[in-house]
Amino acid sequence: MCSVPRSLWLGCSSVAESLCALRCLQSIPSTRLSNGPVVGSRKRPSEGNYEKEKEHCIALFDQWSEADQVEFVERLISRMCHYQHGHINSYLKPMLQRDFITALPAQGLDHIAENILSFLDARSLCSAELVCKEWQRVISEGMLWKKLIERMVRTDPLWKGLSERHQWEKYLFKNRTSEVPPNSYYHSLYPKIIQDIETIEANWRCGRHNLQRIQCRSENSKGVYCLQYDDDKIISGLRDNSIKIWDKQSLECLKILTGHTGSVLCLQYDERVIVTGSSDSTVRVWEVTTGEVLNTLIHHNEAVLHLRFANGLMVTCSKDRSIAVWDMASPTDISLRRVLVGHRAAVNVVDFDDKYIVSASGDRTIKVWSTSTCEFVRTLNGHKRGIACLQYRDRLVVSGSSDNTIRLWDIECGACLRVLEGHEELVRCIRFDNKRIVSGAYDGKIKVWDLQAALDPRAPASTLCLRTLVEHSGRVFRLQFDEFQIISSSHDDTILIWDFLNVSTNGQSEGRSPSRTYTYISR
Repeated sequence: MCSVPRSLWLGCSSVAESLCALRCLQSIPSTRLSNGPVVGSRKRPSEGNYEKEKEHCIALFDQWSEADQVEFVERLISRMCHYQHGHINSYLKPMLQRDFITALPAQGLDHIAENILSFLDARSLCSAELVCKEWQRVISEGMLWKKLIERMVRTDPLWKGLSERHQWEKYLFKNRTSEVPPNSYYHSLYPKIIQDIETIEANWRCGRHNLQRIQCRSENSKGVYCLQYDDDKIISGLRDNSIKIWDKQSLECLKILTGHTGSVLCLQYDERVIVTGSSDSTVRVWEVTTGEVLNTLIHHNEAVLHLRFANGLMVTCSKDRSIAVWDMASPTDISLRRVLVGHRAAVNVVDFDDKYIVSASGDRTIKVWSTSTCEFVRTLNGHKRGIACLQYRDRLVVSGSSDNTIRLWDIECGACLRVLEGHEELVRCIRFDNKRIVSGAYDGKIKVWDLQAALDPRAPASTLCLRTLVEHSGRVFRLQFDEFQIISSSHDDTILIWDFLNVSTNGQSEGRSPSRTYTYISR
């Protein structure tokens, strides 16, 4: 044991006394503890024999195996004091560091170095380029800025949309050829993309947009009840019993489909077919390119108010208070699987995924059903009046009602997460993505809401509505939106395209933009 009196190292009441005790410790001769390091001061360097003894030790050390060398050094270190350990640690630290990004290419493993750096985000990639010339070379020859942009395009719809609209998509997802620009092109492209994204987000927040208007009216038409669009076309269902297909660029009417004997209240299309529901109680299936009627489903007793189809399954709902679940083997082979009954009023809207079918009704309730078994699961209660619209995705249901409110629900537990207030009349249509909720109402207004803030119980209600857009002169019946635009239809017989990407700022007031109008008069 150490012979230092306890009073020396426990009884120190000041820094000065502690330093004095330390000097006393250093003056005590070194005493090796059993199986432990030496306690005490450093020994004086050996006299004349030190160099010879050192060389002899090194010569012996070099003759031993690696395992023996390690064991010897461990025993040697165990005999040293704390100061010596610190000195050795400082000596070893730089020896243990490895610049693997520089070392890997030297071993012919450039691809591994590139793969490691390809996981960096933009800020880290910028920093990595400044480390040294070798790191910069790996990033440049590995086209890592190109790979970063490609990763964003694959995972983010906003990036994908910008790549298509600004036509730099043609420089992505290609092997190294003469057509592919150098890495410096992608390095300079990245901040431009970020600037475009920030501009689009600012346009959404401030309501800046370019407005295009399609006039759909004819002698007996009084509204555009439903629509869906893609990059090339807009397909709309009208009160005059027709389906009109519009060119999205020129806004001209390309085709008119007729056959329903009542207003076209709902529709959905994919690359093969258009499926429509009507107040004539039927569901019709049309071929997209030719407009030919492929199938007519007669089941519901009253108007078909809404429908959805995906992955061989279709769900329709009706004013007759029922929900029909259909198997779609092909456009001409559609069979009724099950009828779901439980609502006490017209079923206005349905949505579904692989797990749940969700329906909303004029009876003020939202009902959840199992997609696989069609069995009832639960009811979501909260709206004070009938429910006109909803969308369901993942765990979230967003609904709009004639009580003028929007509610957010957790479908798994049935809890209402938030109530959004602001519309002055019935909320007729609603859509949401990862960032926003967009709603349209009978007050003629379209409101843009912050979805993430709405899901945060700490967010004040006053911060949730980002913008109110007012251009329709009648009730808003249907809308759809993406990262760049909203397309809406109304009782005023118009389809409006609200473009938040291509916004001209010359001489415009905030939230208003010049409009281009195309009028179609049916013969």
